[in-house]
Amino acid sequence: MTASQRVETFVAFSVQVTAFSSTQIRGTGLAETYLATVDGVVGEVISDELLNTYTRIATQTTEESTEKLRQSVFGSEKLGPVARGIIKLWYIGTWYALPAAWRERFGPAAHDGTFVPTPDAYVEGLLWPAIGAHPAGAKAQGFGSWQFPPRIPEF
Repeated sequence: MTASQRVETFVAFSVQVTAFSSTQIRGTGLAETYLATVDGVVGEVISDELLNTYTRIATQTTEESTEKLRQSVFGSEKLGPVARGIIKLWYIGTWYALPAAWRERFGPAAHDGTFVPTPDAYVEGLLWPAIGAHPAGAKAQGFGSWQFPPRIPEF
């Protein structure tokens, strides 16, 4: 799989697991950074295993693919924690260390630990649009905006 194909597949996987559109995912400007983060933590072999598993699943109908994703990715001892880490990364902007059981079973990951991969991660976290708010201290909404409650967008 080429580098651009890997990014495209990572974006497609991210769309599936975050419920945000490809445009919204790409609009963060973090797809390449987040894929590099996952590669840096678990290595390209495991990242590619996740992406290839997703690619095989994505060709099925929506109902079938959702169930297969649940079984083959999230139900996997190896891929499940990595996939959940990717979701947290998109929403919160932080990579959380893999569980101790994962490290014991599959070996310590090179750069595993809890960290923020880039300063933009906080500002671009999907948490903010999901709750209809903005990140404190960034992306100000304008004078007096604090007086209005957040509006949660329709999905």
